Amino acid sequence: MADEIKSLEGLESIADGVAAVAETVVTHEQVRDELGRSYATGKRKDAVARVWIKPGSGKVVVNGREMNVYFARPVLQMILRQPFTVAGVEDQFDVMATVKGGGLSGQAGAVKHGISKALQLYDPSLRGALKAAGFLTRDSRVVERKKYGKAKARKSFQFSKR
Repeated sequence: MADEIKSLEGLESIADGVAAVAETVVTHEQVRDELGRSYATGKRKDAVARVWIKPGSGKVVVNGREMNVYFARPVLQMILRQPFTVAGVEDQFDVMATVKGGGLSGQAGAVKHGISKALQLYDPSLRGALKAAGFLTRDSRVVERKKYGKAKARKSFQFSKR
């Protein structure tokens, strides 16, 4: 009988701990401005993108130009569409993005990161799918700096014994 009481007390303490953890779980809520848009900043390499999304027909405008004009390569266009396909909301949001720095590949990655973050802010239920695909994590790989005494970051000058 005493053993049963101790085990019940142990269960109660476990239940209290679970309740305390449940209270500390962060619930994500919608973040929208007065025009019904969500804003996020995306980054990749040296590129920084400011992205606004709002409900619409799937039109993507980057730096004042259509997506297929600014990002002419189909691979870059596919990169921009990935967050929508993973979240299952193709052609439901209009995107307006301004992006600076880096090259086209880095800019496409930055816009993709910004779209993913903005989608998650617009509808927190999409967070799980975007996080599982790795779209909410900033890709931190950047170009290594050049060191003195080297031709490039790691390349040495040609060795000559004489």
